[in-house]
Amino acid sequence: MKRLYYGWRMVGAGCAIQFLLSSLLLQAYGTYVAVLRDDRGWSKTELAGAAALHQIEAALLGPLLGWVIDRFGPQGVIRSGVVVCGIGFMLLSQIDSLLGFYAAFLVLAMGASFCGFFPLNVALIHWFERKRARALSSIQFGFALGGIAVPTVAWSLGAYGWRVTAFASGVAMLAIGLPLARVFRRRPEDVGERVDGDGAPAQSDGGAGPPVGGATGAIDRPRDFTAREALRTPAFWLLSLGHGFALFVVSAVNVHAVTHMKEGLGYSVEAASLFIMLQTFSQIGGIAIGWAIGDRFDKRILSAICMLMHMSGLLCLTFANATPLPTYAMIVLYALLHGSAWGLRGPFMQAIRADYFGRSAIGMILGLSFMIVVLGQIGGAMISGVMADATGNYRAGFTLIAVLAGLGSVFFVLAKRPALPAG
Repeated sequence: MKRLYYGWRMVGAGCAIQFLLSSLLLQAYGTYVAVLRDDRGWSKTELAGAAALHQIEAALLGPLLGWVIDRFGPQGVIRSGVVVCGIGFMLLSQIDSLLGFYAAFLVLAMGASFCGFFPLNVALIHWFERKRARALSSIQFGFALGGIAVPTVAWSLGAYGWRVTAFASGVAMLAIGLPLARVFRRRPEDVGERVDGDGAPAQSDGGAGPPVGGATGAIDRPRDFTAREALRTPAFWLLSLGHGFALFVVSAVNVHAVTHMKEGLGYSVEAASLFIMLQTFSQIGGIAIGWAIGDRFDKRILSAICMLMHMSGLLCLTFANATPLPTYAMIVLYALLHGSAWGLRGPFMQAIRADYFGRSAIGMILGLSFMIVVLGQIGGAMISGVMADATGNYRAGFTLIAVLAGLGSVFFVLAKRPALPAG
């Protein structure tokens, strides 16, 4: 019986870590926002500031984190991240001021950066070539499934309070996350295996992998792009801007959707969390589609289509009670459109860059790219929060974010595969 390729074990471990981060923090943060507004009286802008702080920290650490992973591998980074994240949750349970909340969230955010999306994706990029989109889509199932647990977190916040919920989340992160983090290895050769685990000769770190259009017709490159060479290509900047414009929507929704449904549309936190759960099921469907077709079709065009779906979904949520359709029907449309677009597009963001620039310097390339992407991660939550505080509702802010997502589709259409410089 053929032994399971170790890379797929790493996919499973990464999927579980993503589930922990998603269910306890990333997709659950909106429920904390709604509860903390009632309990502490902090404004939407102040609470959105914590999410912005997370993204600023991630952007500043990105290039350094990328360099460390390229040089030493991801395993130590992921393990330390789990520990720091668990401690951050415990600190969050003890805060009594806005400044203390920001300090605890900074620790929590640093841990999430070290064991989350960025290092997990870089780790898998080194283990997969032809099956890269499939592997990166698979790991995103964990993030999506975390949304299903949001109603449980909302229930815990209501039944036991945010302090107990945060402390218990820290315990769970340490108890479950540390064994999972120990699964990761730097590259297939370290365990006597080859890239993709299919018995084919392992490509060197200079292998560029398949073109964006799929696994067939791969172009053999003599070497990968360096980080400096990647920075000189239009594709680097266009992909970074497209990714950032997508995250305008993602960050706005993650932080403010529950509050909008509670204050603007008249739903309870628990009821709003059920719509988030529907969004999660849609996200899982999008990931499944990406898993099936991501290595066969042009990821650029698929990503551009997803941007238009992000735009349409957010507009449905924004004007849910201002159309002839019932409010709940518009929210369902939002959940279906935004969730499926997020699930389909998300894994492609790293896969396209690895397809274009190769694996050798992918950590640094992604780290530098995130310094641009972070504008969307910060801007979506902050713009929505500031404009909601100024106008009394989310309509203006959400509408602006939706328009930016629509414009972002153009960046993906223009992001053609770059030619490797001579020399």
